[in-house]
Amino acid sequence: MLAATLAGCAQPPSQHARRGGEFFSVARYGPASPRVVDDGEPVPRGGGQYLVGHPYTIAGRTYYPSENAHYAAVGLASWYGDAFHGRRTANGEVYDMGSLSAAHPTMPLPSYARVTNLGNGYSMIVRVNDRGPYAPGRIMDVSSRVADMLDFKSAGTAKVKVEYVGPAPLAGTDDSSLVASLRTDGKPATLDGSPASPTLVAEAEPEQPAPQPRPAVAERPREDGPPFVAAANPKLMKAPPPPARPFDLGAIARVLDTAAAAPLPPPRRPVMQASAGERTLYFADRETPALRRLRGDPFARVTEGDPR
Repeated sequence: MLAATLAGCAQPPSQHARRGGEFFSVARYGPASPRVVDDGEPVPRGGGQYLVGHPYTIAGRTYYPSENAHYAAVGLASWYGDAFHGRRTANGEVYDMGSLSAAHPTMPLPSYARVTNLGNGYSMIVRVNDRGPYAPGRIMDVSSRVADMLDFKSAGTAKVKVEYVGPAPLAGTDDSSLVASLRTDGKPATLDGSPASPTLVAEAEPEQPAPQPRPAVAERPREDGPPFVAAANPKLMKAPPPPARPFDLGAIARVLDTAAAAPLPPPRRPVMQASAGERTLYFADRETPALRRLRGDPFARVTEGDPR
């Protein structure tokens, strides 16, 4: 019975990855990548590839990697260290437990993410270059150093908010800027150290210049309002206003037709100012010798038989 009990508790060496008190179930999560850097040797930075990947299944759950610029989630974060130190990450980089890196199940690799410890308000930017975690309820694994800086390493896990920030360069030499991103004043971290806005860094648009006031323009008069008159010109002030608009051309034609159809009055004879004698001569029935003499006709006496 004792032998059977010991045999039931024993596990083949290939079923576990255990180092420094850390445990990783190979049977549940699959084999870990081979170690390429020994303890005490410097871990190279970068050297990986940009990777999104295809859907995959771990421990009965399927994950769908994607480029989601608006990703944000709240859940538990854990940390991993010596058991994976010096091993290849999912995109080909080498994991360093002293770096400011993290693992996420679906984010593009490598990328930047903002991790905020909701218990104390500490926030910083990390480099996501690996896949995981796969334990229920966990949304991110951070390196041993990140857990120290966010002050939850001794607790093992912490409730955090994870937000996608943007793609990270393949070079991987970004530890100094990531250390500078740490905020312990309750404000969200950014890569340049300034307070973050609700807009993601990767989605931020260039600042637009402030609109300049447009010069004042004199308003045109309305068609149905009073005519526009320039007060500075006295001639225009005396000009009669135009007729109301729009002109009724039909009414004007009707007025002209009515005026043309009306009979015209006869012309008046001129009034002549003359004496009674002149009016008598003017309206005489026929020309008399006296009239001819009055007109100065030299042949009047001859034609009338006047001997003079």
